[in-house]
Amino acid sequence: MKILSKIMYLNVLSIHILLCQINPNEITIARDSFGVPHIYAKTDKEVAYGLAWAHAEDDFKTIQLSFLAGNSILSKYMGKKGIPADFVSQFIQSKKIVEKNFDIQISSKFKEILKAYAQGLNDYAKKYPKKVLHNDLFPLTPKKMTNYSQLQLFLSSNGGYWVQKILDNKFDENFNSSLIENESNGSNTIAFNSKKTLDGNTYFLINPHQPLDGPVSWYEAHLVSQEGTNILGALFPGSPVVLIGTNNYLSWSHTVNLPDKTDAYKLNIINEKEKKYKVDNEILELETHKANIYIKILGIPIKLKKKYYKSIYGPTLKNKSGYYSIRTPITKELRALEQWWKMNKAKSFNEFYNILKMKALPGYNIGYADKYDTIFYISNGLIPVRKKGFNWKGVVKGDTKEALWDSTYNIQDLPQVIQPESGYIYNANHSPFKSTAIDENPSENLFEDNMGFEKYDNNRSVRIKTLIDSKNKFSYDDFKRLKYDKKLPKKLSYSYMNIDSLFQINSTNDKLSDKILNSIKNWDKVANSDSYGAGSFLIFYHRLRPYYEKLKSPKIFSKKDIINALYDTKKYMLKYFGNTKIKLGDYQKIVRGSKEYPSFGIPDVVTAMHSKPHLNGKTKIVSGESYIQIVKFTKDGPEIESVLAYGNSDDENSPHYDDQMEIYLNFKTKKMKLNIREIFKNAIKIYNPN
Repeated sequence: MKILSKIMYLNVLSIHILLCQINPNEITIARDSFGVPHIYAKTDKEVAYGLAWAHAEDDFKTIQLSFLAGNSILSKYMGKKGIPADFVSQFIQSKKIVEKNFDIQISSKFKEILKAYAQGLNDYAKKYPKKVLHNDLFPLTPKKMTNYSQLQLFLSSNGGYWVQKILDNKFDENFNSSLIENESNGSNTIAFNSKKTLDGNTYFLINPHQPLDGPVSWYEAHLVSQEGTNILGALFPGSPVVLIGTNNYLSWSHTVNLPDKTDAYKLNIINEKEKKYKVDNEILELETHKANIYIKILGIPIKLKKKYYKSIYGPTLKNKSGYYSIRTPITKELRALEQWWKMNKAKSFNEFYNILKMKALPGYNIGYADKYDTIFYISNGLIPVRKKGFNWKGVVKGDTKEALWDSTYNIQDLPQVIQPESGYIYNANHSPFKSTAIDENPSENLFEDNMGFEKYDNNRSVRIKTLIDSKNKFSYDDFKRLKYDKKLPKKLSYSYMNIDSLFQINSTNDKLSDKILNSIKNWDKVANSDSYGAGSFLIFYHRLRPYYEKLKSPKIFSKKDIINALYDTKKYMLKYFGNTKIKLGDYQKIVRGSKEYPSFGIPDVVTAMHSKPHLNGKTKIVSGESYIQIVKFTKDGPEIESVLAYGNSDDENSPHYDDQMEIYLNFKTKKMKLNIREIFKNAIKIYNPN
C-alpha cells in the first residue's frame, strides 16, 4: 500500500510539473565561497524557481515543515507537536480565505512568481523523493504557499498570543492588553545620513534577532533578473522573495513592533445549547466548525476533531469564562509577499513609500536608507480604525456592531521620521516616539491612544541613543563599533521587568551569595564571553524566571525575590561548576554539530543573545544575533558586508553548515557584491537547477 501511494504521488507530481513552463536550463545558480546562492535568470519567475531549488538544497526539511504547518498537515506528519500550528491554521480558516481572495487580490505577475517557486520545490521533490516528509504536501501550489503565509502573519500579529490566552483562560473582561509582557528577543536597525557621517556617506544596519534554527531563521540569497531585480538579503524558509536586504539603490530592515493590531471580544451568549448570541437587538447563531488534528500511536496518525466557532467578529473559541472572538486585519489580506517583492525592486524612496501604501504587511518597524542619502523610519502596521468609547486595551464586549471595525489607518497616518536634521534614525523594538533626536520625534499626542503604540524604552534603545549622542559624526568603523556594542546602560531599562532592587541590596546574609551579588554589582555591564560578572548576571537572570512568572505586571521585583534568586544562582553554580566564579562563555555556548564555542551576549544588549538549557548546566544559544548586514552607500554604489551565526546551509554534510561561526564570534563579516559578472568570476560552483 505504501509503495502504491508513492507511485500515485509521483504520477500526480509528474503531471503537475509537465503543466508548468519554467526551463531550469535558463537559470544559473552561482555559489560563492560561503555557499550563498547568487541566482540569475532573465525573468523574476525564473529567479523564484532558482531560489526554491537552491534553498531546498540547503534546507528542504524546514521549508516542508513550514508548508505542512500552513496547510494543517504538520500533526499528520509529526503527531502531537504539530497540533498547535494545524489547529490555528484551520481556526483562522486560511484555506477558505485564500480560496476566496487569491484571484482577486494577487496580481497575475506575482502569481507567476509563486507558481514558479512552487514548481522549483516540486521538481526538487520529484528528483529527491526520499527527502519528502509527507506526500500530502505535494504538488505544492501558490495557494498552499499563501496558506502558510497567512498562518505566519496571523502569529506575527499577536493572534497566536490571543488564542493561547483564551485556551488557557488567562484573562477576564478587566484584562489589559497594554500590559502584555514583551520579553523580546530584540532587533535593531540604524541609519545615518551624511549629516552624521565623517565621510559624507550613508550607513545602514540590518540587525534582526531571530531564532538561529527553524521556520523563522534566516537564509541569505542574492536574486538577479533582467526585469530589474538585483537584491542581496535574507528570507525565511518558504519565502519566494527577500524580506530584508539591499539592492543597488536602497536598503530596508524590520524590527518587531507591538501596536494594537488585534482585538478579543467576549460574546453575549443567550443560549449556549443552540449557540445563539446577541448583538444589539439581533439574535445570531455561531458557525460551528471542527479542525482535523492528529496524534500518533505506534507511528500511525489518528485523526481527532477540535471544535471552534465563528461569529461576526471573527474566529471564536470557548473557555470556562465564555466564548471569545479574535479579530485582526491580516486574516483578510493576502498580498504581504507581493508587497515585499515590490520592495525588492524599488529604486527610490518615493517608489518604496508608495509600495508601503499597499498596506499588505501586518506590522513591523521599517528602517530605510538609500544611495540618495535618504533615511526613514516608520512604525508600520495594519492598525484598525476603532470607534471611541470602548475599552480597546482589554477584552471588548461583543454585544454591538458599534465595536466592529473594517478599515485600517493609512501609511501616512502612522508614526514616522523622514530625513531628520539630526541625520539618524534607530529602532530597537521600543517606542516609535523615540526614533531620532528628541525635538524631531513623532509626537504621541497626534495618535489615538487605541492605536496602542509602545511608549517605553529598553536597554538596547537607551544604550544605542547614548552611543549616538556621544559623537557629532561617526566614521564607518565607529558605526560598526556601535553595532557590536555589548554593554547594558548605566541604569537598567528592561521593558518587561524592573530589577533595580538588585543594586539596593548590601548583603544576602550568605557568604557565597554575597560574592555573586558583588560580582554583578561590580561588573562593567559588558557581555564579553570571558567576563565573570556577565557570567554571574546571566545565571542569575535565568534563575529569575520562576519569580518572574509569579509577579503581576508591571513585574517589579522585591528584594526578597532577588535574594532568593541569588540563593538559587549559588546552588546552580556549585552543582554544575563547583564554584561561584563562572565566565559567561563557560556557561553560555553557541553550538552547531560538533562545534561548541563560548558565546558573547545576553538578553537586551545591542548584541543580544538568548539561550536555553543545554548539557551539564550549560546553555545553548537559540536566538539573537542571527543575520547581520552592514551597508555603506557611496557614490559608486552600496558596499555590503554580512554574516550569519552558523552558515547558509542546514545540511550537516555541507561545508557551509557552520563555516561562518568563527568570523561571527570574532565580530567579523564577509564582503558581498551585487555585480553578477564579478560574482560569476569568483564563484566556487556554477550550475543549473536540475
